[in-house]
Amino acid sequence: MNTLEVKKNNGKIYSYIRDKWLVCTPEEEVRQNLVCKLVNDYGYPIELMTEEYRPDLETRGVRSTRADIVVFETKDKKDKNHNAFIVIECKAESVKIRLEDFYQGAEYAAKVRAQFLILHNSKETKFYAIDMDQIPNKDDAFNQIVRIPHYSEITDTKKLELIKKQTKTFTRDEFTKILRTCHNIIRNNDKLSPEAAFDEISKILFMKIKYEREQRGTKVFTKEEFIEKEKWFEKDIRPSLKGTPKDLPYMQFLFANTKEEFKNDQLFEDNEVIKIRQNSFEQILEKLQTYNLSDTQDDVKGIAFEQFLGTTFRGELGQYFTPRTIVDFMTSVLDPKEGETVCDPTCGSGGFLIKAFEYIREKIEEDVKNAKAELRYVIEGDNYDKLSDQEQLSVNERVENMQTILNKELDTQVEGSRMYNLSRNCIYGTDANPRMARTSKMNMIMHGDGHGGVHHHDGLLNVNGIFEERFDVILTNPPFGARIDKNQKITEADKFTDEDLITKYTKKYGEAYEKALQQVNDNIGKSLLSLYDVGSMSGLTEVLFMERCLKLLKKGGRMGMVLPEGVLNTSNLQKIREYFEGKAKIILICSIPQDVFIAAGATVKPSLVFFKRFTEEEELQYLGAKTKAEKEIQQKYISKINALEEKIATEKAKKIKIKALIGAAEKELKDLKKAIAEEAKPLTKEYFNYEIPVAMIEDAGITSTGAVSSGNQLPALQNEYKEYRTTNKLWVESDSVISYTINSLGKLYRIKDGKEVELKW
Repeated sequence: MNTLEVKKNNGKIYSYIRDKWLVCTPEEEVRQNLVCKLVNDYGYPIELMTEEYRPDLETRGVRSTRADIVVFETKDKKDKNHNAFIVIECKAESVKIRLEDFYQGAEYAAKVRAQFLILHNSKETKFYAIDMDQIPNKDDAFNQIVRIPHYSEITDTKKLELIKKQTKTFTRDEFTKILRTCHNIIRNNDKLSPEAAFDEISKILFMKIKYEREQRGTKVFTKEEFIEKEKWFEKDIRPSLKGTPKDLPYMQFLFANTKEEFKNDQLFEDNEVIKIRQNSFEQILEKLQTYNLSDTQDDVKGIAFEQFLGTTFRGELGQYFTPRTIVDFMTSVLDPKEGETVCDPTCGSGGFLIKAFEYIREKIEEDVKNAKAELRYVIEGDNYDKLSDQEQLSVNERVENMQTILNKELDTQVEGSRMYNLSRNCIYGTDANPRMARTSKMNMIMHGDGHGGVHHHDGLLNVNGIFEERFDVILTNPPFGARIDKNQKITEADKFTDEDLITKYTKKYGEAYEKALQQVNDNIGKSLLSLYDVGSMSGLTEVLFMERCLKLLKKGGRMGMVLPEGVLNTSNLQKIREYFEGKAKIILICSIPQDVFIAAGATVKPSLVFFKRFTEEEELQYLGAKTKAEKEIQQKYISKINALEEKIATEKAKKIKIKALIGAAEKELKDLKKAIAEEAKPLTKEYFNYEIPVAMIEDAGITSTGAVSSGNQLPALQNEYKEYRTTNKLWVESDSVISYTINSLGKLYRIKDGKEVELKW
């Protein structure tokens, strides 16, 4: 078979399939490049292909469709218009590959019962195996796979089935294995501990991400690229550098630039360097060059990175990992919405923040997907099938332009987009362990971003946008059992002193940020416990973080916490519970097996506790109930109170005052009022009464070894609770809806709360 080359001449491009010259549009060039690839790399004969092929497949209520390229198994099937083998849809580079944007090819593939679908633009190609049994539920019918068969394989039924089963989970597993291989390279070559080896991989991954973002996905950071740049650096750059050590390796120079890129994230110490040999560095680049981290799907690299984390951090760092089943359940219960702010002040590896990010992102993606479908029909109108080919081409261009604009709503790098806002303004977290703060950031980048709000910082102190009454949702698994000593002071080292960032944050958050800084600046030298009301009652970290989280919430905000059951039932924490009962409603208590956290090193039985901070109205209701209860109890002791008050007044009126008598009477009156307040507490609960749902879960999806169990009861409880909280209106649901409209000039507008904003991307 002869090798084909793309032929272009005077603004025209040659079609081998149609044997004629065509106008060389960007989309046509993409198509002809792919035709050559199908022939040269996959062995398919030109004779088995058609372009712009639209057989008589009309059915009532379904638009006619045609695919850019169709490949048949045999010449006989092509001539008789029997089932196609592969359907291919091509787009220009500006249209990102999303299945719903390639509706022509997808609909055609479904109609002609093709076995494979290829979606292609000038940057990437995606392959799908088509499950005909799932066609009514179209999204489930297209399973992304690693490759399509070579022409020599199409008659091998067993081979075809194997190819169809090689889904993208294979690539995810492969990426996990590569990360583990990189880890082993460092441990073997450089003799570092597992945690230290992970730190070095993190540095290289950040360097790789920086490089590939700069290239906008067109180049991968490879070993060869590094070696070539190193030669250029030594020859043309180093001689002109000032203040740089003459023997500084290019590897360290690159890392210094990476540290500067992520300076605002405070990921690395100023004196941090690469701590592995250059040959290890190059070996790792070579292993990682399979993936462009700016372009690899988030579910592939994100889940792979989490799997890698799970095998790297065992033992002492297990505490930083909350099992995925728990994270999923707690996030679903609180149901974060687009536009809401979410925080985890003890974020560990970032599990809660990632899930909240993904949870909201999925809703945005579904919203945009539906908008594309609706606007497509608006643009095409009711007479699309009656239009001429040229008119259909014009309509298709308008559809592609609409899709391109809406796809940018899903791009975290496009300022003003919905995903930009989610990534930059809605997700926040801190962790006091520098390694885990860095891990959380990397984990979030791998899952699609949102890392900018994560900081290495004491979770009990304010930083960036993490301060009082800022958040709609808090999800956290605070450290258990540790105590903060009353002698632990707030020091000058706790002050935030970066003037550029202070200016930036003040501009972003206004006076509230200036006030937030006072939490540390006005309390230097004081005990950390003094910042918290419960600090006088307990130094337990879980207790302090309960108050911290309540203070971080807006009024009416909601939170979910993993807590030891002792917080709920131990007698010596009774006053702590009463404190929180006066600040928030408990909206769910879910008892889970101790097994869930045994693999992470926990030895106490946990519960999942969900609160809703009082709204202003509920604060008044609670205060009214408390006042009513205390007045009612006070009536039982009114004669004694009056007698003591009269005695104190009489003694104070005497010329010769006996301080001991006055002091004794005042103490007795004070003790009596305390006793009244205590006696009124049950009555307060009676007057401020509400239902507290309690669930007992015997299987939370995790065994004591950390393996997945088969009888997870949390999803069923999740569905049951959703119905319960909706019926009982446990919190105010946002009624803000985002929609899109397109005018006769093709301008696209986003509509929110009655306001229109033109999307000009």
